[in-house]
Amino acid sequence: MIFETGHLYHIYNQGNNRQRIFFKDENYLLFLRKMREYIIPYADILAWCLMPNHFHIMVYVNKLEINRPENQTTDSLSQRETIGRREVICIENKDSKLRTFNDSIGFLIRSYTQAINKQENRTGSLFKSHTKAECVTKTEGITPSYFNTSFGSQINVRIPEEEYPIVCWNYIHKNPVAAKIVDRAEDYEYSSYRDFIGLRDGKLINKNRAKEFGII
Repeated sequence: MIFETGHLYHIYNQGNNRQRIFFKDENYLLFLRKMREYIIPYADILAWCLMPNHFHIMVYVNKLEINRPENQTTDSLSQRETIGRREVICIENKDSKLRTFNDSIGFLIRSYTQAINKQENRTGSLFKSHTKAECVTKTEGITPSYFNTSFGSQINVRIPEEEYPIVCWNYIHKNPVAAKIVDRAEDYEYSSYRDFIGLRDGKLINKNRAKEFGII
């Protein structure tokens, strides 16, 4: 993935062979905690949606790399996560003091996979091998089939650059409706839509940043 500061990106991945990645309510909550730990230091989150077998996150990138303190424990020592009654220890090792945004997303995916593999008594990859990130504020990098993916509905239109953030934001939040999981976006618990319309006071999203792009 190639990121630039000052731009919006749509980050997404799905289960390997389209398998489930979330099995229990606490799995969704674990992934959200990891989003806070691994994404917020680098980027503002403008939208997110966790589907049973894939996820979508829309971010505004503030930093490309961070110099980690010598005493930071989440990389070289054990990180403990609780899933149900099981305590899972996720080991992450990285010699470099600099952690890039790409590195951090990789840690998110790997540490979550380790926890779920322990919970489900499974081995191997949980996600597809490559997490995708598409810039939605640089139209030259977006193809006409940008949303024509296995993740959901198709949007094959060329529209002005300033409209892409709104299209992406709406697409992410309408995913559960398109998948016929719920009738209305506000009925789905595991997306940021409820936070934007005042039904919940979630702390992951940055509403001020969303306003800058005319999203709300």
